[in-house]
Amino acid sequence: MNVFAQTEVTRETYWGISSTGFAVFYLLAAITILVFLYGVYRRFARYADGDDDPFARLDDLPNRIVAAARIALSNEKQFDRDLYGGLMHAFILWGFLTLFIATTILAVDGYVYEPIAQANFWEGDFYLAYQFVVDAMGLLFVVGIGMAIYRRYWVRNRRLWGRHTSSEDDIFIWTLFGLGVGGFLLEGLRIYATGMPDHEIVSFVGYGLALVFEALSIPLAGEPGVSLSAGIVTGENLHWLAWWSHSLLAFFFIAWIPYAKPFHMISSFANVVTRDEKAGRRLPNVPADLDATNAESIDDFTWKEMLDQDACTKCGRCSSICPAKASDRPLDPRDVILDLKRYRESLEAGGDEQPIVADGGTSVINAETMESCMACMACMDACPVEIEHLQSFTRLNRQLTDQGDVSSNMQDVFQNVMQHGNTFGDSPRNRADWAEDLEFDLTDAREERVDYLWYVGDYPSYDDRNKRVARSLAAILQEADVSFGICFEDEKYDGNDVRRVGEEFLYVELAGHHVETWEDCEFDTIVCTDPHSYNTFANEYPEVDFAEFADDPMMPFEYTDQWNDDGEIDVKHWTQVVEELVQRGKLELSGDELEYTVTYHDPCHLGRYNDEYEAPRELIEATGCDLYEMPRNRADSFCCGGGGGGLWMEFDEEPKPSEERLREALEETDAGSAVEKFVVACPMCMTMYEDGRKTGDFEDDLEIVDVAELIVEAISQRHDLDSSVETTSPTETGS
Repeated sequence: MNVFAQTEVTRETYWGISSTGFAVFYLLAAITILVFLYGVYRRFARYADGDDDPFARLDDLPNRIVAAARIALSNEKQFDRDLYGGLMHAFILWGFLTLFIATTILAVDGYVYEPIAQANFWEGDFYLAYQFVVDAMGLLFVVGIGMAIYRRYWVRNRRLWGRHTSSEDDIFIWTLFGLGVGGFLLEGLRIYATGMPDHEIVSFVGYGLALVFEALSIPLAGEPGVSLSAGIVTGENLHWLAWWSHSLLAFFFIAWIPYAKPFHMISSFANVVTRDEKAGRRLPNVPADLDATNAESIDDFTWKEMLDQDACTKCGRCSSICPAKASDRPLDPRDVILDLKRYRESLEAGGDEQPIVADGGTSVINAETMESCMACMACMDACPVEIEHLQSFTRLNRQLTDQGDVSSNMQDVFQNVMQHGNTFGDSPRNRADWAEDLEFDLTDAREERVDYLWYVGDYPSYDDRNKRVARSLAAILQEADVSFGICFEDEKYDGNDVRRVGEEFLYVELAGHHVETWEDCEFDTIVCTDPHSYNTFANEYPEVDFAEFADDPMMPFEYTDQWNDDGEIDVKHWTQVVEELVQRGKLELSGDELEYTVTYHDPCHLGRYNDEYEAPRELIEATGCDLYEMPRNRADSFCCGGGGGGLWMEFDEEPKPSEERLREALEETDAGSAVEKFVVACPMCMTMYEDGRKTGDFEDDLEIVDVAELIVEAISQRHDLDSSVETTSPTETGS
């Protein structure tokens, strides 16, 4: 008979552990917790040394925590684009949290409830439910870890490997695996050694292992000829060994958390809590103080940017989605974040200082790497822990601009904007020349009140191909019989992309000029041809503290207010405005005018930046075109390559992002090669895809058109049809 047989519906927490072992366990537990707390303190104390963040990160903290908990527990970001990865992470997270809660319940029962109530609740039905849930979720945890091991070492998913892959990744995953499997082995040995009580069948994994041990006939103390001191390996010996092995591994893991990759369990959640909902679409302003630095040292980075670095789990989702990396440009978003982290940690360990970013020489980040960024925000959209890459990238770009380490092409663009107010270097007087072929005159919004103040933009004003788009949009607004006008030569470049390559002061100059000009105009809504203009007017101009710069003699404005901080002025992309006009019946489109087979490309600044996906699609379908979606559409759209200054730079890349996108349109949409027109809603996209159409040898395969051009053609066909109906006599109609 087994002397350790158990019949009560509960179990002894420290079964088989001597009083000495009990004392040693708690000594080690205390040391572990102290090491853990010290490590966490060191981490957060380092954040306090970082620069202040310009945005409120801890306001409305309770709601932030609730929202972050929903994001974390639902694993919604992990499921995005990756069902396998989502399930894997969900199993690991839910299993880990369940085991943590189960341990907490044990502690509450043993050290809080029992001393007060002189009883425990960890028995009977509660115990049975507890054991079943712990086994079920523990099994999910092990399955999730197994999926991770399979993906990392068997499939060798390429995005999991890079220059920052290290032994800590291996230790992390195998330690979790050891904890999960070890816990079940420990449970199975306990059940077997305590006589396999009937009620323990609810612990179905542990009970199944106990049956295996029983089938192996592992001896137990109390059986004939067997004792704990006889030198025989018994179930009790194995349980003791498993208990201590599991405990020591758990102590190691807990103590290790703040010092290596496991810290992401804390930092990632903190990062989601402190995220900026407008990150990327708005960038932090720089102070008017010319002595301020951007990235001369690691301490120039804000505490949130340092938290971003610690939150990175090396999952590679940003790398796998980055169009610059896909085109073999020297940019990997993950590596930039982790390079900054590694440098920061090397300084903390006494390493030598070096330039953060520079053109050539020894620096943490190379200038060419940052020039490669298209500011498409795909990395941020893909990141499951809400790392705000563009915040750090813009800081690095600003430092390059301050140092003069900017490509000659971009310097030319800066010069053109400073001297002429546009990126082409053309005369401001020629800005409205595109309208000379119109059959009507454009209203000067500086002299006459209009409902819609139309900001045409640089490329629709000066680029021949995009001038056709501008004329199409003018014709649409005229057809809708709405009041609209432009600012002619008082319109300048919007500044969105020069800001993203680091020229903040030029951006402020442009913003000040525009808001001062608009203050003298009377209008209800600003309409933008370009999504880049739409983004910066809607999200960034209201953030500029013009009063900080107004007294600077270099700034050509005296405006000191916070522009549109109350949102009184509507700022919209033209597709949103025209969609409203169609819905109001101001534009008559029956939905059967055109019969083209088309696909549509979501511009980054309209889609990912501002969540506008439906207006362009509804307008395309309103023309009668048969719309087939690209495989990568909406938030997953692949950048054209023009953002972040890419429009003006030259790269040795293969393939060009524009060429890859056109290939995708012809080969991977459901319509395949039947696609006749590749539809865009952005002047930069138009320029990049017209170029890619030539360099990629797609000229005979499809045409690049703007949504506005489709609408104008549909309106023209509608007019021809109406004219035909009006000039046809009843006799002719009946013949």
